[in-house]
Amino acid sequence: MIKKTRVNPSDRQRGELFTLTVGRKKWIRSSLSMMVLAGSVAVPGISFSDDMAAKPDDSKKTQKLDKVVVEGKVKDRMGIMPSEPVKSVFGFDMSVKETPRSVTSITSEIMNDFNVTDINDMVALSPGVYTQSFFGVAGSLDVRGTPGEVYFRGVRRIENPGNYPTPIGASDHIDIVRGPASPIYGPSRIGGYLNFVPKSARSDTGQYMTSNKGQISMTKGSYDENVLSAEVGGPGELFGKKFGYYLYGQSENNGSYYQNTHTRQNLYQGSVSMDLTPSSRVEFGGMYQDYKGNQVAGWNRLTQDLINNGTYITGSPVSLDTNGDGLMSAAEIKAYYNTGHTLQPFIFKPGNLTAAQAAAKMDPAMALQNPGTAHLDGSQVLVAPPDTLQDKVTTLYLDYIHDLEDGGSLTNKMYYENLDNLNENAYGFSQYAKTWAFEDQLIFAKSLDITDNLKGSYQFSPSIRYQDFRHGDNYAYEFFDRRDLTGPSTPIDHRTLATKGQEPYSHNTTGRYIDYGLAFLANHTLNDSLHLMTGLRYDWLDVKSTCLAGGVSCGSIAGIEQSDTTGGFSWSASLTYDIPHTGLSPYVTVSRQTTLITGQGGQVPAAVVASGNSIAGSKLKEFGIKGTWFDNRLYAALDHFDQSRLDYSAQDTVTNNTTESKGWELELRGVVTNNLTVTGAWTNLKVYNLTSLQNGTQFQFIGAGDMPAGFDPSLMYGGAVLGIVPAGDGRKAGVPENIYSLNFLYNFDSGPLAGLTSSLSLIRVDSTYSGFSKAVKLPGYTLVNLGADYSTKNWKFGFYVKNATNKKYYRANFTDLFGSNVVLPQLPRTYEATVTYKF
Repeated sequence: MIKKTRVNPSDRQRGELFTLTVGRKKWIRSSLSMMVLAGSVAVPGISFSDDMAAKPDDSKKTQKLDKVVVEGKVKDRMGIMPSEPVKSVFGFDMSVKETPRSVTSITSEIMNDFNVTDINDMVALSPGVYTQSFFGVAGSLDVRGTPGEVYFRGVRRIENPGNYPTPIGASDHIDIVRGPASPIYGPSRIGGYLNFVPKSARSDTGQYMTSNKGQISMTKGSYDENVLSAEVGGPGELFGKKFGYYLYGQSENNGSYYQNTHTRQNLYQGSVSMDLTPSSRVEFGGMYQDYKGNQVAGWNRLTQDLINNGTYITGSPVSLDTNGDGLMSAAEIKAYYNTGHTLQPFIFKPGNLTAAQAAAKMDPAMALQNPGTAHLDGSQVLVAPPDTLQDKVTTLYLDYIHDLEDGGSLTNKMYYENLDNLNENAYGFSQYAKTWAFEDQLIFAKSLDITDNLKGSYQFSPSIRYQDFRHGDNYAYEFFDRRDLTGPSTPIDHRTLATKGQEPYSHNTTGRYIDYGLAFLANHTLNDSLHLMTGLRYDWLDVKSTCLAGGVSCGSIAGIEQSDTTGGFSWSASLTYDIPHTGLSPYVTVSRQTTLITGQGGQVPAAVVASGNSIAGSKLKEFGIKGTWFDNRLYAALDHFDQSRLDYSAQDTVTNNTTESKGWELELRGVVTNNLTVTGAWTNLKVYNLTSLQNGTQFQFIGAGDMPAGFDPSLMYGGAVLGIVPAGDGRKAGVPENIYSLNFLYNFDSGPLAGLTSSLSLIRVDSTYSGFSKAVKLPGYTLVNLGADYSTKNWKFGFYVKNATNKKYYRANFTDLFGSNVVLPQLPRTYEATVTYKF
């Protein structure tokens, strides 16, 4: 028998939230005090109740389903089946199956049971999201082989390709949308996005939590991982008005597998939802993240022998630290260049040279003085003790929702975010970003029964976004290979940095942009089976950007404000047909999306504004079929996509380059028995660099593998060789063509093992090349992850093993530029144990 039951998300098993460093008793006492205060503080006019009746907003909303529970044989314990509305795609109350796009929704329960701790783990649960290394920082997903975006409750966050790790443990659920966003959400990139939905005391059904609930969780793991987390939420009443609250925080103090790497992080989050009248309410809250760590470039001096056998070329070049201050400065490098030398030779098509010709292009100061070989461990990476990555991110939101008398609704969403970023690396790269954004969306929604057989749902949305940016970076003399990783960083490789005031920036950009948007979206349903969705949006942008004087790469526009006013249309159309009595719903979607060109710190580069290329277009063609069978116990979705950027000249090579992606995606989810659930995914993906194909060549940093046979790499590691390589087939490196995953979860609900849940995750990844020139091949691999937890009414004990077979594998790093120079070894076998107390 199938029984559909409405479940409050607050009653689900919550994940780890408020993390406090293990052993810091003062922090623990403070967190406990905060939880007690939140649950029992007495304030005039405000009360927190342990037994408040759930209040639906209206009869229509109480009919929506949060979860399907199959009694007798099958129970969907974690929200495995995609039955809940996913508003992050089109804004309508449509489930994943009903949505004519490739989308995956992952609940906090799924992430907890499979120990998903950062966005790189998402590859186990979703197709299309294998993410390359951004110098070791899990900032945003690569979706369909290109950098994606991160949204917070449906609003685009400031760019984060690798500024700080995106926190996912605090989410109620995460939606992964593949392909450009709906026109209702504004300009977006071609690849796709992750939408982060924080935990809340109010569900989509209109119910509040019925009592105060929370938990405290302590985690200890390999390489001195220390995490303590806590959360609390519940209902309350303010001057006779009911509300729900939820508090969350995270603090960690972790070591690392990688040398000279340590992470400290504090993360706090809160949300409140409150009824103002029977037909209106407000939702507000925020998140604050304070992160201190460092980027990890990985192995330098990359060769195929290093990947295959761990054989590393040792030795150091001569020092250019002429003043003896322990640093290699830009002034010292320039002084050497002024004598007719260079540490940055340029080679056109190095494969056309002989070994002797290539050697003749190397400067004497580039040669290693004492070359040799050694076996390199994966933990020995290009990180020096002073390296730092610091971020403070503040996010605030306020939504007003009003249900109109005619059945429509009006929603006003206000969003604010501030990013303060500092990034310093001893090998010669530094960056800062100070960016803030404010966005306001006004959304009118209305549903109509046009005829007995035709229904329509509509959204109309004017919006405005203001983003103010100041971003500087320096990469003029960025030398990965001068450092011998078998020893410490020395004056031979330790560079002066612009962020310390020791040298000028390459670019130092300040400015702002205003985006005025107007969008319309309509969904029509005929005979409850044929669905046509159409959307249209126009963005008018006013952009100002200045490359400040002193930026050595600003050129003729240094110190001159560049401005541009431009606009662009976005549109989408989708057709879906629910085939009667089959459970199948084939669909087709086509769209054209306007994209705003922004860099790592959310800046619009002054050169881009000056060229009139502040915006660009992208297009998507996707067709697929989705189905549910066996009383909603099995879900499958298969799609084929072809998406590409349209403008070759408008791009940012880091965050938004010009590519075409095509391939297939398959997702499976099944509640097999009362105890066993299974999920699976398959991605077949090919990504092409369109600019390289158009030009016939590609600029990149040259590695030893790009040099002719017989060339001695020790002659080049004292500098950085720049060059041009043939485009070939234009395939983007670092993206495996095929990725497979299969996940099993088994729950014991009776007998002596009652309360025990075990998990098994298998991930198979094809081999791929580390760089565009295909000089070094990274082997394919299979990951095995295991987990088990035991739960009682108030306690949960978990133990998890990642990479259980201790497989050696690698992720490519900045493949178009540095793929021949650096690669990131991934973690060996790791362990994690968690203890949780629920109250």
